[in-house]
Amino acid sequence: MLVKWIRCGVLDRDGFDRGQRTWVALRERPGFHGQAGGWSRSQPGVAHLFGFWDGQQSYDAFMAGPHAELAAAQAGTYEMLAARTFTHRLDVKVGFEPRFTDADLLRVALCKVRPERVDHFTQMQERVWNPAMAGSPGMLRGLFAEGSDSDFLVLSAWDSATEHGKYREGAVTRLSERADLDADVLSVAGDIVDVVPGWTV
Repeated sequence: MLVKWIRCGVLDRDGFDRGQRTWVALRERPGFHGQAGGWSRSQPGVAHLFGFWDGQQSYDAFMAGPHAELAAAQAGTYEMLAARTFTHRLDVKVGFEPRFTDADLLRVALCKVRPERVDHFTQMQERVWNPAMAGSPGMLRGLFAEGSDSDFLVLSAWDSATEHGKYREGAVTRLSERADLDADVLSVAGDIVDVVPGWTV
């Protein structure tokens, strides 16, 4: 599965929101599996979107065809757009599906991993981080995906900010030490996203 992450600096929230709702037309595209997103909790005016495709071929066909027409509905509503694609490597919990109607919050983390530590980092994701997240009340589903240049995306969906907060307070420092995270990564950047139900496709 191909995962696309889009980050936008929005100028016109209402206009952007209206335009985002027109992406429901993605449902008709071959190879499309779902899309969700919302507003950053920490950065006012920043929107995050996550799209899921069965592979590069169907995604490329969409980008070469109807993408421009759909994107035109949001022209002028944002000043910055950064898009990246990743390849799904692991589920967090079993059987990830790009389904977000039950999610209140998304947590996204981008990890820049030292090239010589990629294997160890991936093993720790599977053996340390995934079981801890999967066992956390309120964590619905998630995935671990690989991008270019030893970059990795961890995306998790939660049923409430309260439950995610409990996980953050209780587990992250301890798990980081157990996984030897500092030795694996050059940087970790992330955000908390309040899901906008009208953007879910």
